[in-house]
Amino acid sequence: MPEPLPPPALPVPPAPARPARESSPRGRILVVDDEANARAALSEILRDEGYATETAADGFKALGKLEEFAPDVVLTDLKMPGLDGIAFMEKAKSASPQTVFVVMTAFGTISSAVSAIKKGAENYLTKPLDYEALSAVVDRAMEKAKLLQETLALRERLRERNAFGHIVSEDPKMRALLDLVAQVGPSKATVLITGESGTGKELIAEALCAASPRAGAPFVRLHCAALAESLLESELFGHEKGAFTGAVGRREGRFKQADGGTLFLDEIGEIPQGTQVKLLRFLQEKTFERVGGNETLKVDVRLIAATNRDLKAEIKKGTFREDLYYRLNVIAVELPPLRDRPQDIGPLASFFLGRYAKENGRNIEGITEQALKVLAGYDWPGNVRELENVIERAVVLCDAAQVDLRHLPPSLVPAEQRDAAPPIPGSTIQDLERYAILKTLEACGGSTSKAASILGVSPRKIQYKLHEYSSGPLPGGGNATSDTPPSSREEE
Repeated sequence: MPEPLPPPALPVPPAPARPARESSPRGRILVVDDEANARAALSEILRDEGYATETAADGFKALGKLEEFAPDVVLTDLKMPGLDGIAFMEKAKSASPQTVFVVMTAFGTISSAVSAIKKGAENYLTKPLDYEALSAVVDRAMEKAKLLQETLALRERLRERNAFGHIVSEDPKMRALLDLVAQVGPSKATVLITGESGTGKELIAEALCAASPRAGAPFVRLHCAALAESLLESELFGHEKGAFTGAVGRREGRFKQADGGTLFLDEIGEIPQGTQVKLLRFLQEKTFERVGGNETLKVDVRLIAATNRDLKAEIKKGTFREDLYYRLNVIAVELPPLRDRPQDIGPLASFFLGRYAKENGRNIEGITEQALKVLAGYDWPGNVRELENVIERAVVLCDAAQVDLRHLPPSLVPAEQRDAAPPIPGSTIQDLERYAILKTLEACGGSTSKAASILGVSPRKIQYKLHEYSSGPLPGGGNATSDTPPSSREEE
């Protein structure tokens, strides 16, 4: 049945007068309430506040309007016929995960509102509505909705711009490199991936395999630096029974395991020269023999190698064969270090935050601007792997809605910012001591004797620690002073 018209005191323009997806600088709000007068009045108030609004008389009608109106925020009554507020919200959240829900309830059903909060509502309002409270709650809900939308948009943009879903990058150099990977992937050419440790060489090898006709065939990995020379040769080519002590049976090597697919040799620069000769032969003839065997085997394997070493320098030193280098280096892919791709720090940090928050069951919305600036200003000698470790640590230690400076390792945060933030669980004893000394000095106006008395240590110890912390300013300004003459200072 058609909904009854609102009372004349609160006129509501008919729905056809507005586009279904009316835009508004402040956002779109769907009001769901089975009471026509309350629904109309609330819609009118929100429009006066600058929001685009739409209304629905119950949960079923509201579900139909989710797609056409695409609300940022939904205000829904809890007690409604048919589909009540909680059941509506549960169905709607799966269809529109970026929408934020606020429930409305009478004083007698606040326990139901609390239950709705546990099931995903952002907040609740009690009837009759307090319009100041309404404005504050809606403002916060809209901010949350915009944050969720920005996060989803960033992830979607990364997916659209990234041919390989497991590689996150917005840097132009990396985009060009990924274009090269997409072009080279379908070929049979041997690829040499170079770059510092932690830059993601194995991910690029996986992307090359994924872009090739061999994507469904075996992708076999071997870390060459992890094995002694005798074991490495056996791992690569296999061995016959009795080939060496402990060889109690025939064993197939990685080349045989990768037949028809791809073999990825990480840290190829660590291979001893004896094994280099056999690897060169395979690249030239596609044949090899097992260790201790005479049977010549032929396999169809595409080889991808990676190293963090400068192989040209190794050639000059005589530790790496020049002919093997040129056989490996048919296609060269050089990964830039993270410090040379600053545009990727933010997206990578967000990616790792999402991954580890999910793994640890944490509800963390993002990273504060201050923390992002610190991450962007760091040199990252360990590259992407180091950033991943830092974010994982921050997620574990985070006790707030966002990762902040105090959740980052102290070595990353400048001293003046580090001293202003209280330590958290996971801080070292040195961090706690530093914080206690500097904050006590600040409270004592920089007096080392007063601070020493409060902390139960000698003034000399505090002076020693201040020297250790460098001669920078104390938190809040000023420098440490001593009102204890040198001759009377207590020795440690």
